Amino acid sequence: MYDASTRKRALALVAQGRSLNSVSRETGISRSAIRAWQERLEPLPRMATPAPGPPADEPAYAYLLGLYLGDGCISAHPRGTGYYLRIACANAWPGLLKQCREAITAVRPGIGVYALQKEGYTMVTSYYRHWPLLFPQHGPGKKHERPIALAPWQQTIVGTYPWEFIRGLIHSDGCRITNWTTRVVGGERKRYEYPRYFFTNVSSDIVQLFTTTLDQVGVDWKLANARNISIARKASVALMDTHVGPKY
Repeated sequence: MYDASTRKRALALVAQGRSLNSVSRETGISRSAIRAWQERLEPLPRMATPAPGPPADEPAYAYLLGLYLGDGCISAHPRGTGYYLRIACANAWPGLLKQCREAITAVRPGIGVYALQKEGYTMVTSYYRHWPLLFPQHGPGKKHERPIALAPWQQTIVGTYPWEFIRGLIHSDGCRITNWTTRVVGGERKRYEYPRYFFTNVSSDIVQLFTTTLDQVGVDWKLANARNISIARKASVALMDTHVGPKY
């Protein structure tokens, strides 16, 4: 038999989004026992979660907002007790994974953040009761199938920290690549390389948020097609390198 404090601790870990296997390994309690506690008709009391105020760190929030709009989602806990924020980070970019975790912790200090390994990517996940209030773009269906607009308070943050927002969007749905071409100089064909940034998203609203913010900071961009934005002018690439840089 387990006392009430032990049961509460195990269920609190599960409520943070931890798997039954990981909670079982940490606590020494069997998965079947934890599952039985979850399925009780009268569940144990949960710790109250205060309603959120403004993001604790606005630059970190602007960056996290960009990550969320690109590769993030919010889903409800099966028991209706809260929500999971999930950001998909490719395994090729360990620095991105680290920055994502740090941003979540900065935006809401004290909440749990963990990484769930998938095939080819890591899902950075955090359980919190009020994620939809911090990301009101959350809604049913895919983001590109519904309107996406910033709330006035979000627009204020993005307007104050545009580069952080741009960095989040690039780190989720963008990249920095090196193109090359050849030219004949003095009768000899020579190869020339030049960097450029790309951003790709199927939501026209998210693309517009990106390009509007680029306009704000003086970055020239071109619409390669309906979902692809190209930044290739030398001065604009230099600006992006200074404030964004390649993923790592």
